[in-house]
Amino acid sequence: MLRPIAGDQTVLEVEGATIAAALDELRDRYPALERRLRDESGALRRYVNFYVDGEECRRLAGADTPLAARTELMIIPSVAGG
Repeated sequence: MLRPIAGDQTVLEVEGATIAAALDELRDRYPALERRLRDESGALRRYVNFYVDGEECRRLAGADTPLAARTELMIIPSVAGG
C-alpha cells in the first residue's frame, strides 16, 4: 500500500537518530508518505506498525525510539477488510 508512494521501492535507506528523525527524512523525500505514517499532531498512526529490528516500537519508546547505524525499521500498515 505504501510502495507506490515511495517510488515503488521496497527498501529505503535513511538516516536518523530516532524513528521520528527517520520519518522526517522520508517526508522530505516522499511528502505523500507523511499523512499515511503520522497524524496531524505528528504522532505515529495507530493502524501502522513500526518495527525496530523486529520489535514493535510502541513497546519501546515510540517515535523517540533510538536508531543505530544499520538498524532495520520496518513499516507495515494494517490491512483490514470484510
